[in-house]
Formats: sequence, structure tokens, C-alpha cells
Amino acid sequence: MITARPTSGEIHLCLCFYESINDESLLHAYRELISNDERQQMARFYFEKDRKRYLVTRALVRTVLSEYVTIDPKDLRFSANAYGKPFLAGDGNRVRSVSFNLSHTHGLILLGIAFPGAIGVDAEHTAIRAAPFDIVDKVFASPEIAALQALPPERRAERFFQLWTLKESYIKARGMGLSLPLDKFGFHFDREGRVTLSLQAELEDAADRWLFWQLRPSADYLVSICVEHDPAVSRRIVARRMIPLAGAEPCSLPVVVSSPAVWTDPGPEWAV
Repeated sequence: MITARPTSGEIHLCLCFYESINDESLLHAYRELISNDERQQMARFYFEKDRKRYLVTRALVRTVLSEYVTIDPKDLRFSANAYGKPFLAGDGNRVRSVSFNLSHTHGLILLGIAFPGAIGVDAEHTAIRAAPFDIVDKVFASPEIAALQALPPERRAERFFQLWTLKESYIKARGMGLSLPLDKFGFHFDREGRVTLSLQAELEDAADRWLFWQLRPSADYLVSICVEHDPAVSRRIVARRMIPLAGAEPCSLPVVVSSPAVWTDPGPEWAV
């Protein structure tokens, strides 16, 4: 597993392909880690596959975050803000400084941790989901819709998911979820693989406050990251594929697009 918290500027991404976890002794160990409240929440899922995903998600969060704050995974406590975004609860600067966010899609759980600043992540399995173009008018800004419609038909589904995951990562980094109107901000892609954010004034935010990356763990998955920008900090991503309590290995996540100011040199730690 990760053995140290991020140094200043680092973003840690933990990818767990949970469907491959079938060792009953390992799943039992996960059940021993989670709280009574989490066990009750897990039991509310009707399908076994959803119970398994929830169990592995909670085990991943507890085992990874415990290493950042040096607290036993069983003893970690969580709370949520007024919009439902979770955070570590407890005293001490070390606990309060850990910013994390979760996303899951078919077959993949994604955990992102940033230091310093807020983080939002979103993942989509684009190979099995058809782009829901019928909701475009509700979730995209007018310039995004125009740019989407200007693309050749065979490229529109990919752009839909690019826009959708970027939007999700932004509202999750803000910690306000869908209380932020999705048609009041938008993203523009240029030919050099850069993406820029535009915001309407009512969102009370500045576009240059945020940095974005879009990555592909494989041809089937698309991941977007939004991290709070600090001009004094050079951001770098350290990505690992992991199974809670069983091990982790570095993995390569090719950059699809990023913000103009983003530091994107993958560096040797990205190599498997």
C-alpha cells in the first residue's frame, strides 16, 4: 500500500478493480474493518455485486487513509458537509489536512487524495454505457452543446463523457454536488490537448482556482480530476492499482487533456 502521505503538490490516485477480488478470507477481513453503520448500509443493497462494491470501497478508504493519518483503519471516523461530501473527522492538523474524494463505475473504484487543497474525481466505464444525449440541454452549457454538435457524429459520445466527468469532478471538488447548476459552467477543448473552465458569476468562483486532468486507465475507462490550484505548488500525480490489504503497484495513466497550467510530465514513478 501507500506508505506515506502525499508530499506538497502530490495527488495520489488509488484504482481498485474490485470484481477481481474473490478471496473470501480477504472479504472477511474487509467486513472486520468497517463500522456497524457501514455494515447496515451495505445490507441495504439488494444485489450482491453492489454489496461487494460498497464493502471494497469502504475497505479501500479505511486502509489507505489510515496510512496518511497513522490511525488504525477501524478507528477512522467520517463526517459529511451540508451537501453530503465526506471528510475525515477528528482532531489534529494531520486529519484535517487530508482531502479525498471517491468515484466508482462498473468494475472500478477510484480514490483520489490531494495535499494541499480540495480534490474531486470522477470515473466512467465508457465502453458499456451509451452517451445519454437526451439530457444534454439539462447538463451542458450552451457553448458546450454547440461544440458537441459541431463534432463528427462518431466523436460525440467520447466528448459527452469528457464533459460529463470534468463537470462531476468540479462539483465534487467544490463539495457542493448537484446544488451547482451544471449549465452555468463549461469546458473548452483546444487542439493542443488543453481544457479550460468558464464560470458564470452566480457560481461565486474563479476559473483559475482549479486545475484539471483527464486520464485513461485503459481504453474502457475515463477518469477526470479537479484539484485546487496553488501557484506556488507544482502538481504531480502518483497512481497505483491496488487491492486493500493485499498489495499495490504503480500504474500508467496516459493524459488525455489537462489545464494549460498543469504539470503533466508523467515521470518515472508512473511506469509499471
